[in-house]
Amino acid sequence: MSAADLLARQRAYFAAAPRPDAAARRAALAALACAIRAHEAALIAAVDQDFGGRPAAETQALELVPLYAQIAHARRHLARWMRRRRVAGSPFLWPARAFWEYQPLGVVGVIGAWNYPILLTLGPAVEALAAGNRVVMKPSELAPRTAEALAALVAGAFPPERLATVTGGVEVARDFSAQPWDHLVFTGSTRVGREVMAAAARNLTPVTLELGGKSPAILHDSADLPRLVGRLMTGKLYNAGQTCVAPDYALVPPGRIAAFEAEATRAVARLYPKGLGADYTRIVSDGHLTRLRDLVADARGRGARVVELAPVPPGANGRIMPPTLVIDPDPDSLLMREEIFGPVLPVVPAGTLDAALAFVNARPRPLALYYFDDDRGRQDEVLARTMSGGVTLNDTIFHLAQLNLPFGGVGDSGMGAYHGLDGFAQFSKKRPVMVQARWAGTALVRPPWGARGQLVGTLLAAARRLAGASR
Repeated sequence: MSAADLLARQRAYFAAAPRPDAAARRAALAALACAIRAHEAALIAAVDQDFGGRPAAETQALELVPLYAQIAHARRHLARWMRRRRVAGSPFLWPARAFWEYQPLGVVGVIGAWNYPILLTLGPAVEALAAGNRVVMKPSELAPRTAEALAALVAGAFPPERLATVTGGVEVARDFSAQPWDHLVFTGSTRVGREVMAAAARNLTPVTLELGGKSPAILHDSADLPRLVGRLMTGKLYNAGQTCVAPDYALVPPGRIAAFEAEATRAVARLYPKGLGADYTRIVSDGHLTRLRDLVADARGRGARVVELAPVPPGANGRIMPPTLVIDPDPDSLLMREEIFGPVLPVVPAGTLDAALAFVNARPRPLALYYFDDDRGRQDEVLARTMSGGVTLNDTIFHLAQLNLPFGGVGDSGMGAYHGLDGFAQFSKKRPVMVQARWAGTALVRPPWGARGQLVGTLLAAARRLAGASR
């Protein structure tokens, strides 16, 4: 069934039951959790095949555990999120009452990503279902086996009018983004995000764009390198760096670059004591691997020093890109202009915190920012002087696992946010309601004006005073 057919079908069913109660929503989420559980082995195997090698533990830890946590969080808090909230009425409208409540939007379209093809497809769907919507998903064509596994999971657990999947290539994805969804979620590159937003704009479809960008890691001169570099490298090397919030480059005081290199080497040895074998994820395609190698070659050709932190095993099968530091790259190199999306970490000298912040602020706003320093005052200074989608202090990546915090970008790294209450709100209409009283004071401020014009003048004078405009 095409995206257009599914949208029409789901919209018709939504019109017949536009506001499912909390019990129905919890049941849908529980059904999704049970379906994921039943298909775990198939999902893990599909991801492994799509990457040409990805550890099962990595898929479990980085996709399945967060997904189950997201479902549990939504089910636990759903009744509170759905509650009607009364607010104080405006004084000049007294005695009218006012409240607001979240209402489902209708049908939400989700375009997933290949790098975390389970979490970034089902994750937005979890919160759209919690908000009472119907959902159609388009998994990434770059992870085709996972897309097929997700389609089988959904088809076995839900009728197509509730939750459905569309699979196919680039043309299917373009058609999907051009449908008049009530909300559209896209996770992927900034370049494709612009195309998705342009297609959605033709229907005035609101969008949530989870993009990426070059997320910096800033190390202060006082940073405890033995403690912190391991955390930075762990975040960089999860999924072989194919993570939208992976640290893209590190800003390091020049006098500490040698120590940083030594600690990074030790960190890789601890993470992969048996070498770059079964515990190390492969690059998703030959084209992506070639691109990474070209980025490093371009940087080397412009004078950067390249350090491979572990050798590729002799005769190894698969698309292996070794953990690599690129020391002091040219700011105009491709490596420093494009999101890397691989296990390559440029190390940029930054003599002072001011210099590091200036470097970051001269570039598009990133999806994540990482700062390594125990001083609370400097942490607050970094927060005040930068803008990014999210921040982790003294670690990387894990802010997105905080379900009471929103996950989303800003500027080139995206718009909108989800996770927890923020996801529930993103896929709902916060609908305002005013209830007029039997006797309405507004009857005093309507034509014919006559003497009522004096009352309007009195109201205007009071409004000026309240606004501080009385001078």
